[in-house]
Amino acid sequence: MLRIAVPNKGSLSGPAGDMLHEAGYQQRRESKELRVVDPTNEVEFFYLRPRDIAIYVSSGKLDIGITGRDLLIDSGAEAEEILPLGFARSTFRFAGKPGTANGIEDLGGRTVATSYEGIVAAHLADRGVDASVVHLDGAVETAIELGVAEVIADVVETGTSLRNAGLEVFGEPIMKSEAIVIVPQTSSGGAPSSGAEPDETTEPKVQQFLRRLQGVLVARTYVMMDYDCRVEQLEKAVALTPGLESPTVSPLHNEGWVAVRAMVPAKEAQRIMDDLYEIGARAILTTAIHACRL
Repeated sequence: MLRIAVPNKGSLSGPAGDMLHEAGYQQRRESKELRVVDPTNEVEFFYLRPRDIAIYVSSGKLDIGITGRDLLIDSGAEAEEILPLGFARSTFRFAGKPGTANGIEDLGGRTVATSYEGIVAAHLADRGVDASVVHLDGAVETAIELGVAEVIADVVETGTSLRNAGLEVFGEPIMKSEAIVIVPQTSSGGAPSSGAEPDETTEPKVQQFLRRLQGVLVARTYVMMDYDCRVEQLEKAVALTPGLESPTVSPLHNEGWVAVRAMVPAKEAQRIMDDLYEIGARAILTTAIHACRL
């Protein structure tokens, strides 16, 4: 039975549960549940603190985990990213009072407060900056006001909390994070490229799990588009809706007309419908894709 770690709270928890549910897995009904067994799919889910998931996975006691890229890197655990999931996106940046610094090169000899000591210390060391790093749990915006640090390093989503604290970001982003699927690090120590198709050495149950999540990602990104068009306009229509391999084209009862079906990016669907209408296509419909395998 596959053993999978899922975030039990925070910004990762809800979207992770929703994605797993869309992928056909049984999920907990109450937030207090710490373990759910899905016998149909031969999977056992463990609901853990997001910060602890990489540690559990690296121990080999769990096969797979869903966590944040920032949490994986900060943990220093021997686990590796195998699939980005596209939610809980955030940017990790330095911030301070206006005029404190223009870039990382100005942080030498200063104190930086953060909840992600591992990430910040490594980032500073990689760039040869000698600064002190103070670890704080929870919100770090008040560290400057209370004189604990001159600069903070934290996850920035909208920047509202920083502005309310009278702070501004500076320098280049430290890193960009999102929810990811992780597995124990391979013996070779080499991580597969993010989002790559699992290879033949990956355990079959893990391959199946990853294919299901990839199917959800595709289903969320594309819609199915159907429309009718004149045969003489077919090449122009197909250029607008090439599909993944090729669109499906079927003759209609009315001579000279064909029905076309293709997957198109959801974000571009309205523009594509307008363009199809302009070249004479009619009965243009889009429908959601609930699941797929490519």
